[in-house]
Amino acid sequence: MPFAPKQRTLVALKVLIWIVLFVPLAWLVYGALTNSLGANPQSEIEHQTGEWTLRILLLSLAVTPLRRLTKWNWLIRFRRLVGLFAFFYASLHFFVYLWFDQNFVWSSILADIAKRRFIYVGFAAWLTLVPLAFTSTAASIRKLGGKRWNLLHRVVYITAVLGIIHFWWGQKSDHTDPIIFGSILSALFALRIWYNFRGTPRPSPAPRPAVTAAN
Repeated sequence: MPFAPKQRTLVALKVLIWIVLFVPLAWLVYGALTNSLGANPQSEIEHQTGEWTLRILLLSLAVTPLRRLTKWNWLIRFRRLVGLFAFFYASLHFFVYLWFDQNFVWSSILADIAKRRFIYVGFAAWLTLVPLAFTSTAASIRKLGGKRWNLLHRVVYITAVLGIIHFWWGQKSDHTDPIIFGSILSALFALRIWYNFRGTPRPSPAPRPAVTAAN
């Protein structure tokens, strides 16, 4: 029989997720206040918020395969929260770029997006997350219908691909981390294809939707 935690355990897990996913931001704030982010703190903040966006995005994509493997349907309750944190860090990453790199000079921002391909791709990745974040509610599922909502939220795989390309093109030499992220995404995508090929029945959907990844 699949493991089914009690309601208070689910609440405790949700609180734990909030705490864990806020730790990277707390570490960056602490580093900025104590001048411990290295010789170029602005670049470090920009880099770290981008990497954490990808980590959390891949974590949200891992929820469905893990749910299917374990039959723990309750895991779906946390996917929306994890997905929204991915959007939060992506938006923070974009804000840091607008502030530190461009000082909110919009003519310079638009010129930079058009000129540098890794900026263009990163901006496109962020744009794909916006509709996912704003349709992450139960009301959105009712309005769009389950089929159309699921189709829309499959865009998250495009988001992840664009994010990894953005990371790869933004690296001058060492591409180890983008390769690792790309390998994880490939494995998650392969698992999805494998389950669909086998025709494995999907677990019953929970009442709360996710911001990323369709069931």
